Amino acid sequence: MPTGSNNHIYFGLLLHNHQPVGNFPWVFEKVYHEAYLPMLKALELHPGVRISLHYTGSLLDWLTEAHPEFLQRLSELVKRGQVEIVGGGYYEPILPSIPDADKVGQIRHLSEKLQQVFGITPSGMWLAERVWEPALPRYLHEAGIQWTVVDDVHFKYVGQEDSDLYGYYATEDQGHMLKVYATNKMLRYTIPWRPVAETIDTLRSLATPDGTRILVMGDDGEKFGSWPETDRYCWGTQTEPGWVETFFSALEEHSSWLHTIPLGEYAQKQPALGRIYLPTASYVEMSEWALPPRKAYSFGKLLHKYEETHQDEALQFMRGGFWRNFLVRYPEINNQHKKMQHIHHKVYKAGATDEHGLHHLWKAQANDTYWHGLFGGIYMTHVRSAIYHHLIKAENAADRVLHGTAPWQQYTFTDFDFDTRDELLVESDQQNLYFDPQRGGTLFEWDMRRSAHNVLSVISRREESYHRTLREHEQERRKQLALSAQTEKKSSDEKSNVQEPASPHTAIRTKEHDLDRHLTVDRYRRASLVDHFLPPGLPMNSFAHNRYEEYGDFVERPYQAAVKQDATGTEITLSRTGSVRRAGALNPLPLHLSKKIVLPPGEEGLSIRYELTNQSQATLQTRFACEWNLNFLGGGANEQAYYYLKQQEPARVPFDGTEELHEVQELHMGNAWLQQDLRLEVSKSATLWRFSLDTITGSEAGFERTHQGSCMLLTWPLELAPGETWSVEMAWTGQPELMAATESFFSSVAR
Repeated sequence: MPTGSNNHIYFGLLLHNHQPVGNFPWVFEKVYHEAYLPMLKALELHPGVRISLHYTGSLLDWLTEAHPEFLQRLSELVKRGQVEIVGGGYYEPILPSIPDADKVGQIRHLSEKLQQVFGITPSGMWLAERVWEPALPRYLHEAGIQWTVVDDVHFKYVGQEDSDLYGYYATEDQGHMLKVYATNKMLRYTIPWRPVAETIDTLRSLATPDGTRILVMGDDGEKFGSWPETDRYCWGTQTEPGWVETFFSALEEHSSWLHTIPLGEYAQKQPALGRIYLPTASYVEMSEWALPPRKAYSFGKLLHKYEETHQDEALQFMRGGFWRNFLVRYPEINNQHKKMQHIHHKVYKAGATDEHGLHHLWKAQANDTYWHGLFGGIYMTHVRSAIYHHLIKAENAADRVLHGTAPWQQYTFTDFDFDTRDELLVESDQQNLYFDPQRGGTLFEWDMRRSAHNVLSVISRREESYHRTLREHEQERRKQLALSAQTEKKSSDEKSNVQEPASPHTAIRTKEHDLDRHLTVDRYRRASLVDHFLPPGLPMNSFAHNRYEEYGDFVERPYQAAVKQDATGTEITLSRTGSVRRAGALNPLPLHLSKKIVLPPGEEGLSIRYELTNQSQATLQTRFACEWNLNFLGGGANEQAYYYLKQQEPARVPFDGTEELHEVQELHMGNAWLQQDLRLEVSKSATLWRFSLDTITGSEAGFERTHQGSCMLLTWPLELAPGETWSVEMAWTGQPELMAATESFFSSVAR
């Protein structure tokens, strides 16, 4: 239906471009050539298309170093008024989750960077993951921000309809006003997944004689070329134009009634549609992911059912979980978050400048591993490690001011994770060790100050809502293969040659078949110093996949904690009187377990002495095991991450391997790139089990196995007479001399 000459509409396109702090340089480069550079070229070829662009500080920093010519070309588009550059938190934090001073500081820092690079001060900002809480207007206004974009679902939760959202609304907190746009979900799901004509027809149908309406689409820039199957589709070939060329040409062709406009310019030209107060919300998928797995699966099914049957009234009131629930679902996320808050206080006490670790703190607030959904989240091992790297760097800088340069140690019992039960934090100039007396007397964080690496940054294998989807997909694939008489029949996850690529929100892809057979759920958090009593004859594979019975009651149970500290170091005693079952016996026997940990001053490492006393009147036969879960970035048989045992051939093996070794008394492990090696010596020969902890995670590219760390279990058979005590000593020491020996071999690798 043709539009009358007096009917007009604005179209506001905002593309958000981001790479996580700590992502691999080759990923930056790959996405640059797949998405960022082609979009720049397309805009240069279509001067009539005016849009808003957002680049996070981590990406801008990389572009400044790797491709300064890109920023120069982009500056030309800014100067001619074609592109508006949008601000935000410098390292893309979830703003409600970080301290208020850092909210304002990060936004102002990016605005200063944009002034330096482009000569502009942004009026608007991209809100990371569109996580909104009602107090935000105050801090955004204080940072100089006038407008932002959230999802249309934020507005629908308070009763708005699609027809109410062709503009922006004014909101405020404590008298601080902010203009808020809604990004249209329909457009996010059709651009670029559907033919261009559909978007043009939608815009045409909404044009009005007064021409004041605007339809907004804000989404990831990476979806144009970097997401699966979008490269050729978006950018075309020498003989066929891609989707973006077709779309931009159509926008220019219809520019007599369809006016592309930067969002900041529209906000200056047009008044608000009204006043609004939005509830706590994020985009609907995020609210699904924040739910417990079973609830998230049910919520997703209901959501899709209502979408397919066009039950818009029901959809409007479909609310999932609260973003902060990720701090509940994943102890590892909460650990990272509370560590960030802990370091924030240190940095601000030291002076809150870059010299005191402020920018390392801000880098550690990058959102990417503080949640989990379709795009990796906390399961991205290298990014999680990078967050801790910057936290420790910030802590090092602050502590140089607070403690000076002489060796020091301190300890405190504090409710670190805010669950009303105290943890024990031991900090020094060389290392930090965080213990949880109430959960098995375990060690859950071990920061090496010199290499700025948390050795225990491991995440447990958990059930995720998409695991059920994966199981259903793989079962259907195997069923179809079994029914098919055609040996070359394509499986259901392989794509045929269709015109439009499938959206990652709806497509099911796997990077290898039968991934569902690798799903394992851990019973407890994969911390270290976990004390097990195991059945005789238990094979390693059964332990690795949690197919065994725990014969003791020490895992995740409360321990007594006592600390002594003097000039010779810190001595921690963690003890528990529990019980241990015997194979074939009905009644368990009482056993007292004590582990005494000594931390010498001015050194990397610790020593541990275990004492196990049979407090019964019967002989106890059992198998004791001490579990460690360590992260040395060993995924993919990384040649720089290793175990080293002299008695085996070859002595140096990949860190993510699996093996059982006997009569082990000394071993090394580490990563040359991290410049960190640890040696472990035990006083009694042990059987060593080691295996990779792999999660099955989802991403925009499909389901895949991801290495999260390595489990190392030292086991000893025990036979204790009544009243008898058995003991063993372990000594961990840092090995910087080994790093010096291997430095030349790895000199080509830069951190």
